[in-house]
This record gives sequence, C-alpha cells and structure tokens, in this order.
Amino acid sequence: MKNIILLSDTHGWMDKRFLVHLEGADEIWHAGDIGDKSILEQLSAMAQVKAVYGNIDGAPLRHELPEWLEWETEQVKVMMTHIGGRPPKYAKGVRERIEASNPGIFICGHSHILLIQHDPALNCLHLNPGAAGKSGWHRVQTLLRFCIDGTDVRNMEVIELPRLPIS
Repeated sequence: MKNIILLSDTHGWMDKRFLVHLEGADEIWHAGDIGDKSILEQLSAMAQVKAVYGNIDGAPLRHELPEWLEWETEQVKVMMTHIGGRPPKYAKGVRERIEASNPGIFICGHSHILLIQHDPALNCLHLNPGAAGKSGWHRVQTLLRFCIDGTDVRNMEVIELPRLPIS
C-alpha cells in the first residue's frame, strides 16, 4: 500500500500549513507549475517525488522534468501532465494519448480547479488537485491525499486551506 499526496500549481511557494498533511506520504506527485526548484527539494525531503513541468516553469525545471510522465504505483498505471483539460473536453491530443496508454489514473493541473471524476469513456480516474500555491484566481488552496493498495484507489481526501494573501 502506498500513501500518496497530489498537488499542483505551487507557483514557487509551499504553504507551511500543508506540511503536516504531507507527513506519512510514501510518494508526492506534483502536476506542474512548480515555480522554483526549492519546492521539489522541500518535497523530496519528505517522500519520493514524481513531477512534471508546467507552463510557468522556466528552463531549469524544463531541463530536469518531463512534460508527460507515466509510471505504475502498486498495480495502477498513472499518467500525468500539466495541461490536460477535463472530461469530456480534454486539451488537444490528450484524449488520444490517454486512449493509447490506458492508465487507471490521469492527472493534470493548470486550471486551479479541483476535480475528482471517473471518466467512463476512457475508463480512468481523472484527478486535478486544484492549486496549492497562493498565486492565481482560486480562493482555496487544495491538495489531494489518498492511498493505492494493489489495484484499489481509496481514502480520497481533499485538503483545503483558505488562501493566504499574495505579498
């Protein structure tokens, strides 16, 4: 069994109020718009990190991270990118890529809108953790916590905090 934290859109800022929720994670997944390498370093000190770059990430992160990432955790195939859209309106080329890979979980960020939805047309769980950072139009900072046990994805929990003001 693996305990997973999923976040996105930190935009260079890691809210210390989230740190208690990261404790006990086996893996932390970041769906892009990291903003600064120091975010990955903070997360890596807590658990194994899997991350993709987002549209605001500069050359250093783009050289270190992929745009798309596919892997298996326990017995669940996972696919992650930053800009993916949402069911049934995926970004250009995303639906075809999901169909070709057939993941159990598809993850994206970018919208700052939290979404947990099974897509029956693609037979996969679509996850967008919203935005963990304070930059953007969202009013609540969010991340997801769940576990994967064999082929089961369970105990999905939304962690939300009132957004701190941008200073």
